[in-house]
Amino acid sequence: MASGEAKLACLRELMKNVIVEQKQGIQAYIITGDDAHQSEYIRERDKRRDYISGFTGSLGTALVTYDKALLWTDGRYFLQASKELDPPNAWVLMKEGIPDTPTLEDWLIQNLPANSIVGADSNLINNNTWCRIQKKLNSAGHKLLPIEKNLIDEIWGEKRPKDILNKVNPHPLIYSGKTAGDKVNYCFQTMDENKVNILVLTALDEIAYLLNWRGSDIPYNPVFFAYVILAFKKVHIFINEERLTSEAKKQLNEEKVEFSIHPYKSVRRVINEISSSHKQNKVWISGSSSHALHIACNPTPTHVAITPVCLMKLVKNDAEIQGMKSAHIRDAVALVKYFSWLENQVKNNICVTEISGATQLESYRKEHDKYVGLSFPTISSVGKHGSIIHYKPSESTDIEINSQELYLCDSGAQFLDGTTDVTRTLHFGVPSEFEKECFTRVFKGQYNLATSKFPSKIKGNYLDAFARKNLWDVGLDYLHGTGHGVGSYLNVHEYPAMISWRPYPDDPGLQSGMFLSNEPGYYEDEKFGIRLENIEMVVKAETKYTRLNREYLTFETVTLVPIQTTLLNISMLTEEEIQYINKYHSKCCATLEPFLQGPENNEALMWLKKQTLPIQK
Repeated sequence: MASGEAKLACLRELMKNVIVEQKQGIQAYIITGDDAHQSEYIRERDKRRDYISGFTGSLGTALVTYDKALLWTDGRYFLQASKELDPPNAWVLMKEGIPDTPTLEDWLIQNLPANSIVGADSNLINNNTWCRIQKKLNSAGHKLLPIEKNLIDEIWGEKRPKDILNKVNPHPLIYSGKTAGDKVNYCFQTMDENKVNILVLTALDEIAYLLNWRGSDIPYNPVFFAYVILAFKKVHIFINEERLTSEAKKQLNEEKVEFSIHPYKSVRRVINEISSSHKQNKVWISGSSSHALHIACNPTPTHVAITPVCLMKLVKNDAEIQGMKSAHIRDAVALVKYFSWLENQVKNNICVTEISGATQLESYRKEHDKYVGLSFPTISSVGKHGSIIHYKPSESTDIEINSQELYLCDSGAQFLDGTTDVTRTLHFGVPSEFEKECFTRVFKGQYNLATSKFPSKIKGNYLDAFARKNLWDVGLDYLHGTGHGVGSYLNVHEYPAMISWRPYPDDPGLQSGMFLSNEPGYYEDEKFGIRLENIEMVVKAETKYTRLNREYLTFETVTLVPIQTTLLNISMLTEEEIQYINKYHSKCCATLEPFLQGPENNEALMWLKKQTLPIQK
């Protein structure tokens, strides 16, 4: 494998020889961490930014000029990026969210020579981002132009992982709760209301949801590579037909909607043909879709907005709600077995490492017949590794779980009826007073958010401070969002429903039936990490008054895994917080106990009962 320095040298040579607008050479090249569908998790063959920079986080953008290489990422990945960038002396880490850090486009304006050309693969940058950068560069006399051949692919060559695409299967109505035909008809109705006649879908989870199909093209996400266009009461699906199982085809044929299948790679041509077929056409496409597909719609007017499929998917129907609740009970049983087993191993000085622990946890999840796979790589982290927010243990970093340090375990699963994501932090010995204080403040933040009441459709950024206040009170904080949407046997991170300090323009606001995470934390660099994560369902709230004819909402916690009370400084808790955790633990015990019967589960059941004992001052 070529060294990091050699890759950068090759890229710069290619940049100098690119011909664009009859000119030779571009002065900068942007490399995103996205695929053509702007997926959060991507296949190995699409990890171009990882290949050129060494950084493996889920969010980050690289920029290479003739003499500089820079990577922008957010607070989740500052520590990880500082360790992974290769070679470290060739890369500059640009810390997003820090006041003095310029945006990528501002840095370009400050550093490029006059009349520069910046290149990028327009298939791999969403239209909102492209237009923002383009507008800023144009104002300074520069240009952002699409480069047809991806320069990273040119360097990667034959060593780039192969394109392996798996079979696509139907997702049964018992789990989906709504037929594909009903979903399609709702889209056509919404299109009519918005006076558009063409809808372009590019997000893989939206396509899987709409068609009631599931795949396995991307690890941890039950999606498949396809595009969909809804136009003139017909559904065009862009997927290589041989990938469809007979069951998937049968399901499609039973829907009372007209479908047609096209080759996957024909999407840009067909979009252009359909959109330009009539002068009165108007195309609905998300700003999160690639700039290349937006260009394919030209010159047809576009309605750029979050798609009706995205909004429909966020609010779960009755079958999906029941499935999500069942999946979280199943998952809690696996976690109780794991934490019980792990505590026993540690106390008996039996070696369990971060990796072997994660493997053991997965084995407990596999005991359930609806288990499909993990929903993301398990974050099994001891001590200082916990301060790397998205740490993934490897053979070179793997260490033993012990009784002297905090253990943070963030994990989740894909079940046929739901998706889970849960984090618990434990200590199998005697935690320090500072660790207990931090843990308690994190718990208090989780409590504040879980018990909050708020108007329907309020955006998540308005709630973020509930989770941070107890940390802010003493000058502490965490550099990640507080919550994300969760799919129903779909992506574990379901956008754009978010609870974060930063506003998300496409956030439709919280509505009854949504599922989001509640995961405040605190991280002491190179020492420890603390995070508590529950999944919450948005439900109707009872309020004393009903002024302004507003509906008010609150949360119902569906995660049922005990919180380690020995890590709490009980003197810091209010009576309401004590009552809350006691009630929560009573529910955990009552719900999970029936699933832990039999002599093989005695140890886990005893652990559950001990962990859920009431606390008091």
